[in-house]
Amino acid sequence: MDHFEIRDGIMHVEDVSLPAIAEAVGTPVYVYSRATLERHAQVFADALAGLGSGDRAPLLAFAVKANPNLAVLNVLQRQGYGADVVSGGEMRRALAAGMAPDKIVFSGVGKTAAELGEALDADIGQFNLESEEEGVELSAIAAARGLEARCALRVNPDVDAGTHDKISTGKADNKFGVPIGKAPAIFARLSALPGLRLRGVALHIGSQLFELDPLERAFAKLGKLIAELRDSGHEITHADLGGGLGVPYKADDAPPSPAEYGEMVARATKGWDVNLVFEPGRVIAGNAGVLLTRVIRVKRGIADPFIVVDAAMNDLARPAMYGAWHDFAAVVPGGEHMRANIVGPICETGDTFAMGREIESVGPGDLAVFRTAGAYGATMASSYNSRGFVAEVLVDGARSATVADRIPADAIMGAERVPDWLD
Repeated sequence: MDHFEIRDGIMHVEDVSLPAIAEAVGTPVYVYSRATLERHAQVFADALAGLGSGDRAPLLAFAVKANPNLAVLNVLQRQGYGADVVSGGEMRRALAAGMAPDKIVFSGVGKTAAELGEALDADIGQFNLESEEEGVELSAIAAARGLEARCALRVNPDVDAGTHDKISTGKADNKFGVPIGKAPAIFARLSALPGLRLRGVALHIGSQLFELDPLERAFAKLGKLIAELRDSGHEITHADLGGGLGVPYKADDAPPSPAEYGEMVARATKGWDVNLVFEPGRVIAGNAGVLLTRVIRVKRGIADPFIVVDAAMNDLARPAMYGAWHDFAAVVPGGEHMRANIVGPICETGDTFAMGREIESVGPGDLAVFRTAGAYGATMASSYNSRGFVAEVLVDGARSATVADRIPADAIMGAERVPDWLD
């Protein structure tokens, strides 16, 4: 469920009309609903509430890469969420949004020495070590500072998540984690190093998952690893199960519900006796945002007309990168429909959102939205073709605020320099 609906013939987000936002901020613009963010955060938390309480309550660490906007993160920290971060920049965003350091989990295969040191100084809750080499480096940095890093070893369970190859992270040939068969030996070597408190294990097999079976198979492997590590004398207190639960991009999509996911997790982790960590991202933010765009013109095509909109692949990269589907809807639907190709203005054939799509009829100057754009939307934007960065707006009931300014192309150019020796 989201809070984008037609009222009196006009699409609103909560109590604000999208034409009013377009008039105030211009297009293209990302628009987020606070009520939707909060509802999704609550539903996900409720689904996992039975997995522990008090000191054993699950840690819900929002995947900042899904939507790093400071206002969005602030909304989620007010719901008790922490952050899953994959860079020093994301960590600083989480802290700036008010997320507690002990609720921050630092993942990612390429943490630099500077980032490791910064995270140590911030006293974050957990480092998810992606390799033995990373653990050795973190040990040296922590020991030199007289600090102790709380860590989990991320394992690669060699489970195919059944999702797009570019967002699958748990197969043997993916870059993430250490092979689960080698994990016991690596865990033993790292746990003996100074400056590390290796307290658990972690995994994440992919994103936009529509089946729970791959997750359950991966969790079963993780459970066996936990038992093996304990049999070897290691204290295991934490298990990070990652994220990846899918969202409906199409009307007939039916991903598992958070409740179904929670029931599976309870079954799969029974008897583990650990603190569980989760990294939801898309499932919280995906349907909480749209990309509002305006039709530039309608161009005649051989078969279907081209609807040329002012949003482009630099604003919303998922269709070009993954062939992803985003519903396209008129802001003021007139009841008529058409078959059309929806494209942006960038000089790339890849700047195509849909081909031969049945849509509500739109014409030059009309407003429309790409739905389910609250995750992996603005965060993946670029300035390709010397286009500026899109603005972002958060709506709360009848009020709205620009939570990320539009960065015009001239401002980006203003940060560049021509050296004197080229004169």
